[in-house]
Amino acid sequence: MKDQQLSSARVDLDDSILTTDQAIPVEDTDNSLRAGARGPTLLADFHLREKITRFDHERIPERVVHARGSGAYGWFQPYESLRRYTTAHFLTDPARRTPVFVRFSTVQGSRGSADTVRDVRGFATKFYTDQGNFDLVGNNMPVFFIQDGIKFPDFVHALKPEPQHEMPQGASAHDTFWDFVSLQPETMHHVIWLMSDRALPRSYRAMQGFGVHTFRLVNEEGEGTFVKFHWTPAAGVQSLVWDEAQKIAGKDPDFNRRDLWESIAAGVFPEYELGMQLIPESDEFAFDFDLLDPTKIVPEELVPVTPVGRMVLDRNPDNFFAETEQVAFCVGNIVPGIDFSDDPLMQARLFSYLDTQLTRLGGPNFAQLPVNRPVAPVRNHQQDGFGQQQIPTTPANYHPNSLADGCPRLLGGGVGGAGRGWVPGPTAAFLHYPERVKGVAHRRRSETFADHYSQPTLFWNSMSGWEKEHIIAAYRFELGKVDSREIRDRAVGQLAHIDLDLASAVAAGIGVAAPEKVADNHGRSSPALSQSNGRLTGSTGIAGRKVAFLVADGVEAPSVTVLRDALQERGVVGEVLGPVGGTVQCSEGDQLPVTRALPTVGSVLYDGVVVAGGSPACVAALASDGYAVHFVAEAYKHAKPIAALGSGTELLLAASLPNPNTAPGALDGVVTHEQPGPPAAALVEAFVAALAAHRHFGRPLELVPA
Repeated sequence: MKDQQLSSARVDLDDSILTTDQAIPVEDTDNSLRAGARGPTLLADFHLREKITRFDHERIPERVVHARGSGAYGWFQPYESLRRYTTAHFLTDPARRTPVFVRFSTVQGSRGSADTVRDVRGFATKFYTDQGNFDLVGNNMPVFFIQDGIKFPDFVHALKPEPQHEMPQGASAHDTFWDFVSLQPETMHHVIWLMSDRALPRSYRAMQGFGVHTFRLVNEEGEGTFVKFHWTPAAGVQSLVWDEAQKIAGKDPDFNRRDLWESIAAGVFPEYELGMQLIPESDEFAFDFDLLDPTKIVPEELVPVTPVGRMVLDRNPDNFFAETEQVAFCVGNIVPGIDFSDDPLMQARLFSYLDTQLTRLGGPNFAQLPVNRPVAPVRNHQQDGFGQQQIPTTPANYHPNSLADGCPRLLGGGVGGAGRGWVPGPTAAFLHYPERVKGVAHRRRSETFADHYSQPTLFWNSMSGWEKEHIIAAYRFELGKVDSREIRDRAVGQLAHIDLDLASAVAAGIGVAAPEKVADNHGRSSPALSQSNGRLTGSTGIAGRKVAFLVADGVEAPSVTVLRDALQERGVVGEVLGPVGGTVQCSEGDQLPVTRALPTVGSVLYDGVVVAGGSPACVAALASDGYAVHFVAEAYKHAKPIAALGSGTELLLAASLPNPNTAPGALDGVVTHEQPGPPAAALVEAFVAALAAHRHFGRPLELVPA
């Protein structure tokens, strides 16, 4: 009877109408409810809360995004006091070292996916400060795909493997992703970053990090300063090339994870400089973009990055699950002196991250896990719940109370800022920045968020020639995997708004018509965005790089040991690769230990190659070994530094490389030593310089036919 009554009362709606779980028709699922076009998101937005909540609880226990990760412990220390801008202790005492835990991750793939896929990388830092935990939860790209957090479930659903067959894993080269982004112009800036080599970091040690959002620093007087956070690796910013990244996924899917672990174990500690773009509140509207728009950068020509401190990662976790897997980052974990802005993506993340941990870690007490536990004392009235590890003894778990002498009591203090009411003092409790909020509650996006193409054009204009070639090739690869001709056409049409040459080059590679011109390229560039920019090359030389030495029976041992020892003094890992494992016979009569058998590895796992010289039999063995020939040819194709010692140059010719004797100027990054015996000091320094440059894209990469 009850079912009949419900059936008769049911209203039939068009099956195509979007509704909430409560069957309420939805009129806008692209904009969250906020107070004014630029105001904060309102908790009254039941559709946002339902949509985000359902999304947050879709996977148990693996993270929905950023599932594949690796982490390490370390410390952060400021260069000087930033008391002028903030009351955060970890930024105001240059003598203080604050413990940190950092987790690096990919976004799309599952825990079992490969490290080297084309993807955004997470760069999340937990600062264990004496005022509580501060989580800076960012990425290796300074912008995001969407402007409003209510679109995050849609974006991730489109990016994830397609629901009917769960493919592809850890990749964006498929129809649903390109369908979504080609319909959402706001994604264009992040997509062009994704198509660049920034999506293929050589290692976590050589990867930038960004806070993405505009945060706010607050000082003792209650004065606010907008801030953008930047991490810059001391090792320099280095990337793989796409062919190499794909092969590494097969050779060693743990490539980045292994590099981080082995580098720390070897004492080559990853180091990063924290920089800040500091923007006075009076300049909030001084730009031709909106500071609250997470799809925009603040070009460094407009606001330079101020170096403020140094972070070093010097300890590997003891247990991956207990620490790296259970670490819980929450955007809402901030400390006095740091506050949020009204960025609508950040506003949704404030809710989403905490909500996610409740399911992933089994309840509200995840902060008691050792990796999440603050170093500052925790005292509150929270009790019970899944995973409770404490045994409270207080007779009163409420406030106010008299049975426990009013404890834990509220922290008073704070000083009055001019006309601002209560503001944080140097030892006061956290108080939210007293920002005036006023506006009509509606689902509307600010008109200042409407420009979706100027900054992608800025990024494109800032790239060097080889970077542009790689971006075009990436678009061609990705869109070449898209079955729908309509989606490919639409994506190229979006690129025409960025740059017509870019769009035409991509169109020519994916079988669609070249687009019509729809906009002029504004011609502006920002050198800081290019990986060829000298500022990003690093300051720690070649420590942590890995070099392969190719040898065979009859090798001249001194030619190997002298160069390997010189490189190891600079922190380089040198591995000797022979036709088989064990040892090779030296021309001097001794045995040279082999680190790995050549067929078990590949050039893609190394940063440089050295071909050893030796007897005619040694040279003949290498030149007739298909693995050795391919090893050298592939390293050359991937623009890596190569050294050939003595008769080892014969292997370069067998690999169809240009003759180093007849075309020395064409062999950028190829160093040779013609005479037998140990290499001269000049060759050592030349190869060190070639390694420091990382890649040599100026060389002709077409090999000479054999």
